[in-house]
Amino acid sequence: MARLQDRYKNEMVPALKQKLGRDNIMSIPKLQKIVVNMGVGKALQDKNRMEQSAEQLSNICGQRAQITKAKKAISGFRLRENNEIGCMVTLRGRRMYEFLDRLISIALPRIRDFRGINPKSFDGNGNYSLGLAEQLVFPEIDPDKATFTQGMDITFVTNTRSDDEARELLKQFGMPFRES
Repeated sequence: MARLQDRYKNEMVPALKQKLGRDNIMSIPKLQKIVVNMGVGKALQDKNRMEQSAEQLSNICGQRAQITKAKKAISGFRLRENNEIGCMVTLRGRRMYEFLDRLISIALPRIRDFRGINPKSFDGNGNYSLGLAEQLVFPEIDPDKATFTQGMDITFVTNTRSDDEARELLKQFGMPFRES
């Protein structure tokens, strides 16, 4: 069992139960999935860039990345329908907790001038999204072999509808929120 998954079951559930005043364990906020998305717009000019991005995302997440395609043609972006424009990974279960552990303990502290993540990036339904400017903060990526930097969006999907409950859940996991 992953370290954070074990901590969630043994420490966080009783703490959240007491803090939120709930009796039923099933009503406690829970992390359902983590979606990691890379938008690779430059892949329209350089086809090799998409393959490298998908391979790097697979190395970071420990799961094969799915390549996403454009749904609509947008002439202003020189985009046609079914062009490959990004890649994504949806993490659940043990892999999700292991990725979260690596993100909190290794990747976020490696960001230059890091003062915490924005506490206001909740969507109103208990889901949190954050963006990273480059993939090189993860130790799985060798900076010498990376020919370009690529940003990514990470979305944490919870089973609660309340932003405050989701914020408390992520704080319990050790997410370093900035003081607002």
